[in-house]
Amino acid sequence: MRVVLAEDHFLLRDGLIRLLGAFGHEVVAAVDNGPDLLAALTTHRPDVAVVDVRLPPTFADEGLRAALAARRDLPALPVLLLSQYVEPLYARELLADGAGAVGYVLKDRVSNGAEFMSTIRCVADGGTVMDPEVVTKLLSSKDRDQGVGSLTPREREVLAALAEGRSNAGIAEALFITEKAVAKHIGNIFPKLGLHACDSDNRRVLAVLAYLER
Repeated sequence: MRVVLAEDHFLLRDGLIRLLGAFGHEVVAAVDNGPDLLAALTTHRPDVAVVDVRLPPTFADEGLRAALAARRDLPALPVLLLSQYVEPLYARELLADGAGAVGYVLKDRVSNGAEFMSTIRCVADGGTVMDPEVVTKLLSSKDRDQGVGSLTPREREVLAALAEGRSNAGIAEALFITEKAVAKHIGNIFPKLGLHACDSDNRRVLAVLAYLER
């Protein structure tokens, strides 16, 4: 994959370049600020962008802003956000166009190179990946929602795993249940939330996240 990387901390940026290279990916540009990120994205049109949310000059949300601006010119440009903070607003803005090919991962969870590469590949392939802590915060904001409140504890676990971007097989493995059981739970969850069944993993992830973002 051809990757554009945006990270202002030199050691982390250098480490990510080395990690991506070790897995056979090419970092076509590595930048440390928002304006350079936007220029790199529009110039190189990478397979995926790995972007720190907070970049110079103000360390607010320049990385997110640059990525969103690039996606307006390059629809569905795959973007994986890295952040030190759980901020559902970032996820909300990234998901707003409904196109998928997005991810939001906390930096302190990037502890396994192979898993991180799998996350990047999922986003590059058009998938959607949300950090478990972000999903937990979204779910907690819905605790009084009639639909979410009607879910059983196991259904809430399946819903959270769905929102993280897991497939049926991934949910089954994480929860130590069968794929048949996962399918049954999903079949119960969607009607309770008033959602229509989706024929692809990514569309159902987007449907669930859109519901949680209401």
